[in-house]
Amino acid sequence: MQKQSKSKNDHTFSRIIKSLFKYYPVFFPLTLFCILFSSVVAAIPDIYIQKVIAIIEKYQAAGDWSAAKVEIMPKIVLLIVLYVIAILATLLYSQLMAYITQGFLYKLRCSMFNGMQNLPIRYFDTNKHGDIMSHYTNDIDTLRQLVSQALPAILRSGVIVLSVFFIMLYYSVWMTLLVVVGVIFMLIVSKKIGGGAAKYFIAQQQSIGRSEGFVQEMMNGQKVIKVFNHEAECEKDFEQINNELYHDNYKAHAYANTLAPIIMNIGNILYVIVAVVGGLLLLSGVKNVSFSGLAFGISIVVVFMNMTKQFTGNVNQLSQQINAIVMGMAGAKRIFKLMDEKPEDDEGYVTLVNADVAEDGTITEADKHTGKWAWKHPHGDGTTTYTLLEGDVRMFDVDFEYKKGKPVLHGVSVYAKPGEKIAFVGATGAGKTTITNLINRFYDIADGKIRYDGININKIKKSDLRQSLGIVLQETNLFTATVMENIRYGKLDATDEECREAARLAGADDFISRLPKGYDTLLTNNGSNLSQGQRQLIAIARAAVADPPVMILDEATSSIDTRTEAIVQRGMDKLMEGRTVFVIAHRLSTVMNSDVIMVLDHGRVIEQGDHKTLIEQKGTYYQLYTGAFELE
Repeated sequence: MQKQSKSKNDHTFSRIIKSLFKYYPVFFPLTLFCILFSSVVAAIPDIYIQKVIAIIEKYQAAGDWSAAKVEIMPKIVLLIVLYVIAILATLLYSQLMAYITQGFLYKLRCSMFNGMQNLPIRYFDTNKHGDIMSHYTNDIDTLRQLVSQALPAILRSGVIVLSVFFIMLYYSVWMTLLVVVGVIFMLIVSKKIGGGAAKYFIAQQQSIGRSEGFVQEMMNGQKVIKVFNHEAECEKDFEQINNELYHDNYKAHAYANTLAPIIMNIGNILYVIVAVVGGLLLLSGVKNVSFSGLAFGISIVVVFMNMTKQFTGNVNQLSQQINAIVMGMAGAKRIFKLMDEKPEDDEGYVTLVNADVAEDGTITEADKHTGKWAWKHPHGDGTTTYTLLEGDVRMFDVDFEYKKGKPVLHGVSVYAKPGEKIAFVGATGAGKTTITNLINRFYDIADGKIRYDGININKIKKSDLRQSLGIVLQETNLFTATVMENIRYGKLDATDEECREAARLAGADDFISRLPKGYDTLLTNNGSNLSQGQRQLIAIARAAVADPPVMILDEATSSIDTRTEAIVQRGMDKLMEGRTVFVIAHRLSTVMNSDVIMVLDHGRVIEQGDHKTLIEQKGTYYQLYTGAFELE
């Protein structure tokens, strides 16, 4: 398990680095060079200190300070020049890193959002929306800390540690071994404590996602919570989730906050040991073992004390980045997991095009809107046929299941000729909405066939299929925009007049005109400043402006009072005129004039026919109509 986890971490880290190089092929390498340069410059002052002390020792006996100054000054000037350049490099890389980090996160958010648009509906059914939102907030923020802070700190401290190590090795092998033994002990402690922190930081990311998902769910259900006086139970549920978050947070930061002071004090102890051992070696007159060939003297001891402080200080810096690394990697994994989710399958190749129909019935593709549409069907032999879009929808022995082994529809067949109105009635859970979800391919069937104008809908590109369907769902969704823009959502190139005409058709123009700014009134929070019925009317107008040949009305008037329903029904009758319409309704009064009424029970069609025929049969529909049965 540990090897697998490490492999995933390696893959995640390499993906981050590859992405940075991909998005910023010039700026990112330049940033790395600036970090490396400033880090090397930070490591070399001890070389100059050693040389200056050696020069002072050399001329001290003779008392020739002028000669000493002549040798010392060029080294000091060169060191100052290097420091100035290093400061400029630090300023440059800090600015570049800010630019690169924000740009990188911008591109990731775009990739996540664009990929999310292509995910199947099933993904959103099985994942809490608050948890998905945490990818854009909490996970992105942890990745920001990793890229903008942890990565530069790791690189800078790592380069300094390596540089100082080789400088120490150059001056004295024995003293270097002493420092290395101390650092190995520091690393063992870091691994022990840091490993505990890592486990809880990963758990913390998951707890945050659960907590945000719960809060969003409770916000969406506030009315239900208050109606049923469920506040106390919600508080208990949140307390449990919040307690898990607290526990993971506490454990993670308890480990992390313990690490820094321990490592710092180990470094201080090592500093004292180096000073004592260095003094003892001076007194003993031991012969120096080094690559420099220098005799062991006060200049080397002083430099080693400085380098030990610098060495352990940067090891401490590296250990302090464990928190940001672990959190950033956990956040990056979740982000990449969302980006790697399998998009909605679409093997369709039949597209919807504007069509010209000649007098002899020949159909050709038009380069502008003609009011007629056709299915463009390319074939394997290189030929292309055009089929006029008429709205002939047929289902043959369709089976479907949301979860494997739990069928929802059994052998359902539906025949809707162009211009017919097909109604589905039955108890909740009978499969009415499922049928319409299969027609627009929110889900794919397990068995059977669905044909649209004689074409298997699996061959039709999903975006084109849905373009030909107008849908008014039971749950109304309005966006933060004006009333006009919400109606135009059904047809992005619709004119203002077309939107107004659609509103008049749906019976929404009257109340819209009485809003504070009419069609320019801003709707927020899913249209919370409107009544449920008004929101539904705007949704109907949105479907009307699309002017599709096939309409799906899923409880379209369920949230409208009887008086408003009469107004809407007149508009709906105009809207449905000449179109193939699928209607789902609990109010049988809205489906009485349907060409075919299909009664469903537990995923099976048990009766079908027009209103008169079904009444004469005196079966389930008759009992529903007369009130002997309840739809619920």
